Amino acid sequence: MLASKDFEDIEEKILQGQRLSREDGIRLFKCHDLAWLGAMADHARQKKCGDIVYYNVNCHVNLTNICTSHCKFCAFGRDSNDTGAYEMTKQQALAVVAGAMQDPNLAGLHVVSGLHPTWTFDHYLDILKAIHNTYPELYIKGFTGVEITHFAKISGLSVKDVLLRLRDEAGLQAIAGGGAEILSDRIRNELCPNKATATEWLQVAQTAHSLGIKSNASMLYGHIETLEERVDHLITLRELQDKTGGFQTFICFPFLPKNTELGKGIKQTSMWDDLRTMAISRLMLDNFKNIKAYWVMLTVPVAQVALGFGANDIDGTVHKETILHDAGATSPTYLTEDNIIRIIREAGRIPAACDCNFNILRKFN
Repeated sequence: MLASKDFEDIEEKILQGQRLSREDGIRLFKCHDLAWLGAMADHARQKKCGDIVYYNVNCHVNLTNICTSHCKFCAFGRDSNDTGAYEMTKQQALAVVAGAMQDPNLAGLHVVSGLHPTWTFDHYLDILKAIHNTYPELYIKGFTGVEITHFAKISGLSVKDVLLRLRDEAGLQAIAGGGAEILSDRIRNELCPNKATATEWLQVAQTAHSLGIKSNASMLYGHIETLEERVDHLITLRELQDKTGGFQTFICFPFLPKNTELGKGIKQTSMWDDLRTMAISRLMLDNFKNIKAYWVMLTVPVAQVALGFGANDIDGTVHKETILHDAGATSPTYLTEDNIIRIIREAGRIPAACDCNFNILRKFN
């Protein structure tokens, strides 16, 4: 292709399907040839998964925004007496799903919440049970590694037993990828010391994978992390994927600074950085089939362009997303399935509706 002399060795590795090193990843983050990065990532995407772009017709259910974590990068969490704090009852959660069921193609739910200071694990479990029993046809992707760790601590159960109860009693089929942020003790001690450590997040993923429960992975970038820490994060995920094969998709989350404690003085990432990070994630995560361009955070136009920078997953219709819009996301709160199909087709790809485990439900050639 068209690599400068500084990157010919990396290009050769990519074209030969060889694994990139930590040093390679750091060098790529210093590359200013965005078109070349995109071409390399697109080559890797084509070789790994072809031209299908996955999406799902889904609904987000955020049970509560009352949270003990007080993460500096979060605009969603509240204390119980704060303006805008809420906690859904079982009936209210069911009503959210009932509203989304007006879409005849609704396939599943994405359930994540705050770490409520007084709710028990059984309380969360009972709400999920009610949803599953009322709508057994919907898949449930629920809770992050942070939430699973919290459930284990407040219940006295092991992470394994928490996961088994969620799966066997409430129909949990996959785990959401949030909460990984940057898997660095330095970063987490500074930004989110009151929730799962990097080791705990990874242990939840490994335990879930051992039980046959697939999970997603993510990275929150564009705050106080170094480029080296981004690469280390990717390599940590890659190493666990080598062991378990249980990660399904990787999501790049650019930090949205509006309404956050951390946001003062930090500018939102540029489209250039978003596309660069997307491309490098595809190249470093050689054992991940799917890389998500999450339109809610990237905006729809950037997510569409990201399909040429290594992404093959554009998330879904996302009824009722609130967490990221509290942080200033300017994207819509919902996309119709027709819109998603159009976005994918305009990029020259094949749209495929899937469930939370990437089983294809409908494909549009």
